[in-house]
Amino acid sequence: MNSFAVIFDMDGVIIDSNPFHKISLRQFCAQHGYHLSDEELLNKIYGRTNNDWIRNLFGDLPKEKILDLGEEKEALFRELYKGEIKPLAGLEDFLKLLEVQKIAKAIGTSAPRSNVDFCLTSTRLEKYFDIILDQSDVKHGKPNPEIYLKVAKRIGFDPEQCIVFEDSLSGVEAAQRAGSKVVGVTTTHSHEELAHTDFVIDDFTGLAPEKLFNEVFKN
Repeated sequence: MNSFAVIFDMDGVIIDSNPFHKISLRQFCAQHGYHLSDEELLNKIYGRTNNDWIRNLFGDLPKEKILDLGEEKEALFRELYKGEIKPLAGLEDFLKLLEVQKIAKAIGTSAPRSNVDFCLTSTRLEKYFDIILDQSDVKHGKPNPEIYLKVAKRIGFDPEQCIVFEDSLSGVEAAQRAGSKVVGVTTTHSHEELAHTDFVIDDFTGLAPEKLFNEVFKN
């Protein structure tokens, strides 16, 4: 059973944050003269690093300007979300089971470290994660598989032994390109849109490591 590892994306997996990202992105973009549809948010922004989506929106900019714009948007997000943030249903119970069974786990996210710290401190889940890779750890954002290849290496598992929880299509593609099994979480996309993953869940309620293993490695 402990011959596999579990890797969590953060936004849309550990926390259902995308509704608040959507509000903050819309406000941020409007302040800079851009008005995005839901489809544009899904296709150009969700699941990507700030470095990638800001370039998608604003064009090529100096690195310092991209960092400033990214932090401007994230500070707006954190202010909007701070009174509402909570873990996805059933997640902490699932993390406790992974701890008991000594199953390796980590986070691989496109978010900046400021948001990772905000998320884990606010949800009191920081004690469950020793290994965390964020946008500063990669040169190429999702759907490039770099982050999941690096997380697998850090936790000492082959990518094929890793099960990745993802909500975004770019994140699913990144994990699949890394060679990992993927569980789709329906906070951002429907069951139908995530049908190409190995297993689909709405949240972590009732999920146990044994069930997870049997579902994703059943083939």
